[in-house]
Amino acid sequence: MTNDNVLLRVEDLVKHFPINQGIIIQRQVGAVHAVDGISFDIHRSETLGLVGESGCGKSTTGRTILQLYRPTSGHVYFDEIDLVNLKGNDLRKMRRRMQMIFQDPYASLNPRMTVGEIIGEPLVVHTISHGKAIERRVAELLELVGLNPAFANRYPHEFSGGQRQRIGVARALALQPDLIVCDEPISALDVSIQAQVVNLLEDLQKQFGLTYLFIAHDLSMVRHISNRVAVMYLGIIVELAEQNELYDNPYHPYTQALLSAVPIPDPSVEDRRRRIILEGDVPSPVNPPSGCRFRTRCKFAKEICSVEKPEWREIQPDHFVACHFAGELG
Repeated sequence: MTNDNVLLRVEDLVKHFPINQGIIIQRQVGAVHAVDGISFDIHRSETLGLVGESGCGKSTTGRTILQLYRPTSGHVYFDEIDLVNLKGNDLRKMRRRMQMIFQDPYASLNPRMTVGEIIGEPLVVHTISHGKAIERRVAELLELVGLNPAFANRYPHEFSGGQRQRIGVARALALQPDLIVCDEPISALDVSIQAQVVNLLEDLQKQFGLTYLFIAHDLSMVRHISNRVAVMYLGIIVELAEQNELYDNPYHPYTQALLSAVPIPDPSVEDRRRRIILEGDVPSPVNPPSGCRFRTRCKFAKEICSVEKPEWREIQPDHFVACHFAGELG
């Protein structure tokens, strides 16, 4: 793919949350290194999956890209415009083209607003439509996500988790965005409902040419929906490749461990498979390890891993990895 096809480009993105001490006079005594210098791009109409353990910085990455959190440093280019430099009305205009589907369908919908008010709110905030035009657009969006337009006058508590997430999808589509950040949109749903929501997202992508950043920790679902997958560990991306290439040929020890935990629905293959158990806990993002972030849990770690940060390199065409020994590991 050419650079002309890149919708979003992230360069050396950093987001640190300060740790302050004191009640009246506060001083910074440290920082949580939530996102610590990541780079990637997303092509138009593509789904990039972002996976990793809880607390690795996936959701913070999504929110920082949309400027819900302002980055500590780095750049986020959306259609070649650096969002980091935008403020006020300029940023607000760009936000029409970027939306988010939140993780918890129970917490992300205002219980005091009707479904029609929730879905129509972006149209009001951005002064896109008024009066009956908003009602028509809400009815259209509800139908689009598989809900009865007559539900517009109901409140969120009257719906199931899957229906609430569909309402969240409808709200995200209201402004006809180019990019949607899906922040673990199925993790709070029953397994039986997850496939329905994912199929809905895929259908909408085909219909409107949407671009997704799909954040999740369900690796089998990420393989199903994503074109490429990025693996995140403790604030950094350790591997990125096309989805089948990453799942069939993982180079980073962390990726190998993650994929070894994914169930395979074939008993003969499952019996022969070797599960990789990681020792120890994820280090604190307040004081991450020197050199390679993963070295404290990696059985292949050597002295260089504690001294030198691994280079982000292309080990196969379009397959990138940050590991000193990638390609040499058995």
